[in-house]
Amino acid sequence: MRIAVVGSYGTGMTMRTSRMPARGETLSGAAFSLGPGGKGSNQAIGAARLGAEVALLTAVGDDVLGAQGRELWRREGVDASAVVTVDASTMTGVILVEDDGENRIIVAPGALDLLRPAHVDGFADAIAAADLLMVCNEIPADVVVSAVRTAADRGTRVLFNPAPARDLPQDAADLVDLLTPNLTEAQVLTGLDTTAPNALLDALRERFSSSTIVLTCGTDGAYVDDGTDRTRIPPVRAARVVDTTGAGDAFNAAFAVAWCRGWDLRRAARYAAAAGAFAVAHHEVIPGLPHSEDLGPAL
Repeated sequence: MRIAVVGSYGTGMTMRTSRMPARGETLSGAAFSLGPGGKGSNQAIGAARLGAEVALLTAVGDDVLGAQGRELWRREGVDASAVVTVDASTMTGVILVEDDGENRIIVAPGALDLLRPAHVDGFADAIAAADLLMVCNEIPADVVVSAVRTAADRGTRVLFNPAPARDLPQDAADLVDLLTPNLTEAQVLTGLDTTAPNALLDALRERFSSSTIVLTCGTDGAYVDDGTDRTRIPPVRAARVVDTTGAGDAFNAAFAVAWCRGWDLRRAARYAAAAGAFAVAHHEVIPGLPHSEDLGPAL
C-alpha cells in the first residue's frame, strides 16, 4: 500500500496554560515544549505508523528545524527524498493549549510559501506509483491544485483534507475522490452559517458531486456520504482529553490507510475515529499518532 503526501512540515512551539491571556495580559506558569508538526508531515507519519509506504513532498529551510524534520522522517520510515530546501525559515507554529485540551494556533509559513507547482512536477512519479494522494491546505493554493490535477492525470485517487479552511477551484474540486472537512471547514467550503451536518453535507454534495465526503464533527462523531448513502459514525470516546492538536491528522491518516486496504467506508471511518480518540489522549502531535497495535483489533 503506497500513499503520496503533498503538504506541510513545521515546528510547533507549544505553551500549556490554565487559560488564555486577555488582550495585553501576561500570564506566567505555563509549560513549554518544542516538537515537529505540519499537517502533511503528521499525516505522512501517521500513515507510515499504520503500515503504509509513504512518500512526502514539502519544503523546509536550510536551518536546524529543517534538519530535525529530515531526521524525523528517516526515523519514521517516510521517504523524504523529494522534500525541497528553500531560502526561507522552516514553518513554525505557536500553539496555546488550555487545561481542557482546546487549542489556538498561529502559523508563520516560511518555507512553505516557496513550495511551487514545479516541485509537484518533480514528484509526479511518486504520485503515479501511489494508491492514494493526500493533500491539505497548509501550502500555497496553486500547489494544491497542481497536486490534485497531477494525481488525476496519473490515475491516482485523491484525498483532500481542506485544512485550514480554503476552497478549491471547481475544476479541481471535481477531481477529488475523498473529501474530509470538519464542521468549520465545511462552513467555509459551503458558505453556510450552520453546524447542522445534514445541511452542510447537502451543500458539499453540490460542490463535490463526485466525491465521497467524510464530515468530522468532533465529539459528535462523523458522517460518511458516498453520494448514495449517508451514515453517522458514532464517536469513539477517549479515555481522557489532554490535547486536541493533531486529532484531525490522526483521523485522516487512519482513514487513508483503511481505504487503501479496501475496507468499506463505515469501517474505515470507525478506524479513523479510534485514531482520533487515541490522539486527543496524548500531549503533542507525534506521540498522539497511533501505531497499528495502539488501535487494537480492526473495528
